[in-house]
Amino acid sequence: MIKPTFPDNEQERLALLHELLLLDTPPEERLDKIVAFAASEFDVPVCLISLVDSERQWFKARVGLAACETPRDISFCAHALHSGQILLVPDALLDARFHDNPLVLGPPHIRFYAGAPLICRDGLAIGTLCLIDTRPRTLDTVGQAILSSLRDLTVLALTAPEATTDA
Repeated sequence: MIKPTFPDNEQERLALLHELLLLDTPPEERLDKIVAFAASEFDVPVCLISLVDSERQWFKARVGLAACETPRDISFCAHALHSGQILLVPDALLDARFHDNPLVLGPPHIRFYAGAPLICRDGLAIGTLCLIDTRPRTLDTVGQAILSSLRDLTVLALTAPEATTDA
């Protein structure tokens, strides 16, 4: 297993994450709907909105996973912070970064991972919208475009105040 490294802009990234006041907050229906839709659209058992802080990844919204956080040093999502691109892992058992990761060898038995970095202002990635499957697979260009669009909606939902309606 190769542990994820810290991005060059780690201090600024963490400052933004804490400024947004998202960590350890209650579930939000608008975010729960995004992960539920993504899990259904891509037919995956697990979909997460993961926020990566200095020691852990914490799940702001999740489908198919009971855990609310995992250590950063075994996090697939922490690897995805380094690029503005989707991190695709078609088969984690064949990837040197993850083949002996405890999340691959044990529950939730990750084989496929697609993580779209949640890029906020100044190009700072605070986490990912990710898809996880227990079987190897890939994501074609249309699927990647859909995941990117859902990521963009997630960023808007995370950085904009919740809309209110007057009845």
